[in-house]
Amino acid sequence: MAQTDPRAQGTGRLPVVVVGAGGMGRAWISTVLRSRDARLVGVADVIDGAAAGAVAGLVPADERDAVRTGTDALEVARAAGARAIIDVTIPAAHHAVTADALHAGYPVLGEKPCAATLAQALSLAGHAESTGKLFMVSQSRRHNPHLREAARLAAELGGAGIVATRFSRAPRFGGFREAMAQPLIVDMAIHAFDAARVLVAGTPESVTAVSSNPPWSWYDGDAAATVTIRFDSGAVHTFEGSWCSPGRETSWNGEWSLSCPHGTVAWDGENPPSATREDGREVAGRVPEADALWELDSSLAAFCAALREGTTPESEVHENVWTQAIVEAAVRSAEDRRTVDLAEIMGEALAAARELDRSDGRSSALESWKTGSAGGGAV
Repeated sequence: MAQTDPRAQGTGRLPVVVVGAGGMGRAWISTVLRSRDARLVGVADVIDGAAAGAVAGLVPADERDAVRTGTDALEVARAAGARAIIDVTIPAAHHAVTADALHAGYPVLGEKPCAATLAQALSLAGHAESTGKLFMVSQSRRHNPHLREAARLAAELGGAGIVATRFSRAPRFGGFREAMAQPLIVDMAIHAFDAARVLVAGTPESVTAVSSNPPWSWYDGDAAATVTIRFDSGAVHTFEGSWCSPGRETSWNGEWSLSCPHGTVAWDGENPPSATREDGREVAGRVPEADALWELDSSLAAFCAALREGTTPESEVHENVWTQAIVEAAVRSAEDRRTVDLAEIMGEALAAARELDRSDGRSSALESWKTGSAGGGAV
């Protein structure tokens, strides 16, 4: 559970250090600079000079002297008087950076994914318990106001029971994505998997996935996939996507259809959603307020509010591990050509996480966890 951090009390904006000065790190630096709730006091990156370069390129000249930079995140945080850390490092570094920050007394807002593996993600949940510090994962797209409006419309129609997402893009990233074994599922579909959890009730139970790589694809791994997720509430989410489909492309958020007991909700991923009631009447979704916060901005605001008020944000690590579990189950399902139960994935990850923590020696919280359900010391 989130706890009010004593160093986050008082008036003024929360002083934070951004760790990671790459593309997403720079996006987070810009987010903090325009935030009403946080202020940038430091930037760290393991590449010498990268943090200073990001600050020089993004922070106004008259404010740069107030922003510490360096290669050691904790040294920068201590020197800058930070009260929280934003981890925007590569996924392989998330576990070490976040665990070290938590044990140094800093609450952490981490860029998705929670960690490189589900086992590491569960380990971080244990570290958060052991230290009593908040670890929230930024699944920024669940903070899209249009998605929230789709959820509201669906609730008015009795709740979404069948959710379908179609995603079709043809980006040429170059670099690591084009060399991944499952680029679409791991790097992109995670957004839709998490967004669907905003739209339906229940906990994910099983995943069935089929992936492929069309002959014209410029990816080494499977750039197309169909994934079906079943929830214990009876709800079903089906994601059909491709990262190598030139021509008519969807929004980066995909196109959504929500079937409910008393009608359907449709969202094109860009504009306000709409509903069609069972009597045929059309209902337009609400337009977001002009000052509404979106995605990264909203995620940061939620993190700051949780520290300020002592509440638990919805993307706190114990809740977020289910999204990462869906991803790992989808990869296994596609590779093994079978339906994969989340209990299987979670049980294996918990065993691996316990071994990881025994070797590390700083947290024993997972020893008391039970296999079966998530949150509150169980998975």
